[in-house]
Amino acid sequence: MTDELQPEADRTAAAPERPRFTESLTFRVVSLSSVWVIAAFLVVAGLISSLYERTAQSGFEAVVRAQLYNLINSVTVDETGTLSGVPNLGDLRYSQPLSGWYWEVIPASNNTEGRLASFSLGPRKINSQPTELAPFDMQYRRDYRTEGLDGETLYVEEAEVVLDQDNHAARFRVMGNASVVQSDIAAFDRKMALYLGFFGLGSIVINALAILYGLRPLSSVRQALGDVRTGRSERLKGSFPAEIRPLAVEMNALIDSNRRIVERARTQVGNLAHSLKTPVAVLLNEASAIGGEKGRIVGEQGEIMRRQVQHYLDRARVAATDGTIARAPVGPVLERLLKVMRRLNPAIDFEDHVDGDAASTVFAGEQQDLEETIGNLLENAAKYGRGRVVLRLRPAGAECFGITVEDDGPGLSDAEMAEATKRGRRFDERATGSGLGLSIVADTVLQYRGSFRLSRSEIGGLHAEVILPRASDAPMS
Repeated sequence: MTDELQPEADRTAAAPERPRFTESLTFRVVSLSSVWVIAAFLVVAGLISSLYERTAQSGFEAVVRAQLYNLINSVTVDETGTLSGVPNLGDLRYSQPLSGWYWEVIPASNNTEGRLASFSLGPRKINSQPTELAPFDMQYRRDYRTEGLDGETLYVEEAEVVLDQDNHAARFRVMGNASVVQSDIAAFDRKMALYLGFFGLGSIVINALAILYGLRPLSSVRQALGDVRTGRSERLKGSFPAEIRPLAVEMNALIDSNRRIVERARTQVGNLAHSLKTPVAVLLNEASAIGGEKGRIVGEQGEIMRRQVQHYLDRARVAATDGTIARAPVGPVLERLLKVMRRLNPAIDFEDHVDGDAASTVFAGEQQDLEETIGNLLENAAKYGRGRVVLRLRPAGAECFGITVEDDGPGLSDAEMAEATKRGRRFDERATGSGLGLSIVADTVLQYRGSFRLSRSEIGGLHAEVILPRASDAPMS
């Protein structure tokens, strides 16, 4: 069983939560602008396609209509009412069989006979639309679409004309291949979609790059704040655009204000310590003068009072420095503590092990807090160990490091480990001290949003492990 002291909220507060992708300001701006670009290009493509189709159809119909008038002017009727003429419409497609371009002249009155047709049409017939479906207008002209000889769609311009004073009438039809026009329109739409697609994609990419470039100062602000949080810098530094510069100025003012508040808190803590230590020292001196059993009791309780006052002052000091910029190399602190413990406890074998590159670890906090935390663990292990204490320093992720202290003493049961971190709790009444060591460790570690765990040691005694925040290796600037 282990006793781990760290609230879940503090664990998640140790590092900033990475926002979801959909919550990104860059994603929102790029998405909105991309949707706008796509919608705009779709509208533009639709308008261009519609205009081109209308223009192509109008031009095509105008050509067929002009050729109808040319055909009318090229045909006459003789005295017997027979149609005659050699129309030349100036288009070779009327000479190519099954080209989809045809003309035809047929009688429209009983006194007219004969038939004239283009070489492309010859003796073949093309169905005409009933007048009920395509009626003639006031000029006896109409247009419609029908199926050609090869299954293509034909656009037909048709007119009935009286050729002379004898009322010889004829029906003139000029037919153009509308499928070719539709194919040309479809080919234009494909090319336009391709070109606009490339242009639109390029616009989206350029727009995204411009937005990323424009929002890059926000990333610089975030990085600068991260440098302040991890201790790499004391203030926001960098060249920011005019829109963000006031934010950086206000953040630096907030940091300076926080630093002044911390300094005032430290001063007040120091003054309180001075005002409390003097009366406690007087009580301890008077207890030594009283002597006897009463003097011993007064002295013992006075010492407990002194330790408890110091404990709460330490807690207040740690709370005052919470979130401020401080750094302390771990290696030199451990070396000094081990040297002191070996001198004070010559009968104890103190072993130290450093894993990997943990020797260069830097604690993101006050050096005094680190010394007090590890010192209490070493003191507790030396007090209850039979002759061996093992200290280990190891990495614990990218932002933390771990320190374990083990001894070969009697250790604690599961129930005792759950009670060990409570203030003033001792399981060996013969041992000296106030029972605040592990409580101080737990309080200090929690103030730094770390974790403190007790378990059974492999060498027989107690295994104590603390996880503390790790500062960047970069020097403060």
